[in-house]
Amino acid sequence: MTAGPPGRGRLVELGRLLEIQNLGLNLPFAVAFLLLAAHGLPDLWTTFLLVVAFVAARNAGHSFNRYTDRDLDARNPRTQGRALVTGRASPAAVLSITVLSGAIVVVAAALLNPLALLLSPVALALVLGYSVTKRRSPLTTLFLGLVECVTPAAAFIGVTGTLPLPALLAVVGIFAWGTAFETIHSLGDLETDTALGLPSLPRSLGEAASLRLVPALHAAALTLLALFGWRLGLGLPYYLGLAAMAVVVAFTDGEVARNPRDARTAFRRHFVLSALYLAGTVVALFVPL
Repeated sequence: MTAGPPGRGRLVELGRLLEIQNLGLNLPFAVAFLLLAAHGLPDLWTTFLLVVAFVAARNAGHSFNRYTDRDLDARNPRTQGRALVTGRASPAAVLSITVLSGAIVVVAAALLNPLALLLSPVALALVLGYSVTKRRSPLTTLFLGLVECVTPAAAFIGVTGTLPLPALLAVVGIFAWGTAFETIHSLGDLETDTALGLPSLPRSLGEAASLRLVPALHAAALTLLALFGWRLGLGLPYYLGLAAMAVVVAFTDGEVARNPRDARTAFRRHFVLSALYLAGTVVALFVPL
């Protein structure tokens, strides 16, 4: 990988390729589910392996997406400056990042427990599959929801070696949450997707139906996460965190309804929302009230 534009070194270029600046979108959720799976602090080794696996899986998905999308990125004004389009990175180098990251996921899973190892190819298939499905099916938005719901499942499997029934409430909740987020993102890209001939849920359902779907998915997600907390016996702070999320979500969904093409606000708010979930979880687990 060559250096980027003046002032941008190789490490910065790699970080942009892997969208490291957006790591905070979902990492707080991952940490929260890790703490909830352990009902406190997990041991340092398990924490290390799960964080490594999370980041590696994310890197595998982003690098593979850049690799498969290089022709589309060249036709999209928003992405024409990406490294693979301009030649600052080679397809072989980016694909090697995908392979190395996938191998790290499998090794980390093997060091965790047998079930984690057994299911690691499934997790990788989901993470990598998005880049293929989005060219062929409008259901790719739902597929991305599936990708995001790997997080709570992986946390519980990594910590406990099992996937208990209460954890499935969180899995389905994050599926609804991720689908809502990706629907908003697709609304913002609706004109570009139409120009490039890419299928999406908003293209199939229409803008009005998609805008009705988003708050319904958010409500379902928050309800399922509340039930998840109830099954784990969590206290009031956890629900206060969910209530704060509900307020932020309501404002955000209203802004999206007024301006469906601006997904930036919802994107930025997702950092706040995941941080609120982590904060409610931490206080519920560690601060006696």
